[in-house]
Amino acid sequence: METAVSEQSVASGRRTGKERFADLVQRRGSIVVLALVVLVASFSFDSFATVGNAQNIAIQSSFLAIVALGMTFVIISGGIDLSVGSVYALGGVLAAYGIQWGSLVGLLLPLVVCGAIGLLNGWLVAYGRLAPFIVTLATLLGARGLLLLITDEGSQTRLMPREDWLTKLGQGTFLGLGLPVWITIVLFAVGILVLQRTRFGHATLAIGGSREAATLMGLPVARNTMVLYLGSGVCAGLAGALAAAYSASGVTIVGEGLELDAIAAVVIGGTLLTGGAGTVAGTLAGVLLLRVIQNVINQIGTLSSHYQSVVSGAFLAVVVAVQAYLSRASR
Repeated sequence: METAVSEQSVASGRRTGKERFADLVQRRGSIVVLALVVLVASFSFDSFATVGNAQNIAIQSSFLAIVALGMTFVIISGGIDLSVGSVYALGGVLAAYGIQWGSLVGLLLPLVVCGAIGLLNGWLVAYGRLAPFIVTLATLLGARGLLLLITDEGSQTRLMPREDWLTKLGQGTFLGLGLPVWITIVLFAVGILVLQRTRFGHATLAIGGSREAATLMGLPVARNTMVLYLGSGVCAGLAGALAAAYSASGVTIVGEGLELDAIAAVVIGGTLLTGGAGTVAGTLAGVLLLRVIQNVINQIGTLSSHYQSVVSGAFLAVVVAVQAYLSRASR
């Protein structure tokens, strides 16, 4: 009987209350869970709900959030980008390497090189008809190899002069928040507008829903795919440059596993791994949720940092299972 009602509602263009509720939970559930975790942690730990701790969570979330922003659009389109962790580390090293010729070079060099890697990913996926998983896995290894080549097998760590404006961009503050946090807020505001209010955003959703149908609709699927992976590479390079500026050094060992954190944040935020549905705001909530969980584990003190990976993995498994159920219910 329930199935008959559901089919009747779809056929008549109306959605049942159950379907609307499932869709709402899928899109906004991460925000609700984040609010609950913050509320419980605030009452459980005296040092959690402090200005200093909030600032620390914000600045640590900003670098992952920028990477996850580019990943969001790629996953919504039905793709994946495993190279962002290595590209992030490469961006930091290139920023520290290029700043010797000025802050402008230090900022543009990682954006250009990392953007080129993203463009290569997009070209191979769009025109080479290769699987995104294989393509980006190859560029993950390639970007890490290029990083080791620049740093003499990782033995060289370049320092960034603190008086240069690029370093100040990473370490400066405005209204109590670090400048990378404000950059992240602006980028996410632009991302929300692009996804919800532009033809490119609507085309991205359509491509993720059905690439074949999007092609039949006359959408520039190949061109948009290249732009999506280009954006992912630029976001990873920018995040790496800001992280290097924040620490005033191009550290070679960062970014390992960052691609998994970015994917986890995107999925926890309500974006389907199969593509076709997702929100930018949900991704930001997913990033904050991961960082808040990590902060809570640090607040406990008796647990090692490895518990953060265990909790994040278990939480991600639950979210994927719930998403699968909600996706069926919303249809």
